[in-house]
Amino acid sequence: MESKEAKATAWQVRISTDKARQVLELIRGRKASDALAILKFTPNRGARYIEKTLKSALANAEHNLGLDLDRLFVVSATADQGSYMRRFRPVSHGRAHPFRHHTSHITVKVAEK
Repeated sequence: MESKEAKATAWQVRISTDKARQVLELIRGRKASDALAILKFTPNRGARYIEKTLKSALANAEHNLGLDLDRLFVVSATADQGSYMRRFRPVSHGRAHPFRHHTSHITVKVAEK
């Protein structure tokens, strides 16, 4: 029997992958309702982005596949490296030092068990 999976991806989220992965470890393999509760009370900034992506995956599961929201689990949750926003900061002697703003692609998959 093939299980149906719904997924949602947030592209170019303005957070580093390491910070996002710390939060993703909290919800991986949990029931969807429990994962939402965990994300709601997690103080990290990445939790807001992941909560929004999880809600989108749940809406996709309900609307597109007709799955029951009470039986859904977080099957996988990943954060992949996105592109950099390159900026330059002026320093002494008329020089400029480059620095990079990191972005992530956050993917959350949910399915019934």
